[in-house]
Amino acid sequence: MYIWDDHAVLTVLAVSVNFVHGILMIFANRSLFNNFDELERKIHLESLALTLGLAVVVGLSYSLLDTTNLIGFDAEISNLVIFIGVTYLILVTINTRRYT
Repeated sequence: MYIWDDHAVLTVLAVSVNFVHGILMIFANRSLFNNFDELERKIHLESLALTLGLAVVVGLSYSLLDTTNLIGFDAEISNLVIFIGVTYLILVTINTRRYT
């Protein structure tokens, strides 16, 4: 409250730092995927494809439920981000067991 309290410069700085770290994370993931062998790449790409599809379907449904007031709370993006992370983790585990 005493430091941040609607301070526009600090907010822009924090969002900018978050954005830059996100871009750096994308480059780090690309580098990691380029160092995978064929099997690891197949496992992760399959998991990513399924995660993306599920995220779109679940995210749109979640948003529609909020828009039509069929759920008693606001749809928060953090819930979708958690869903994406958990889904990817589960799918990588399943695909690893399936291919090895």
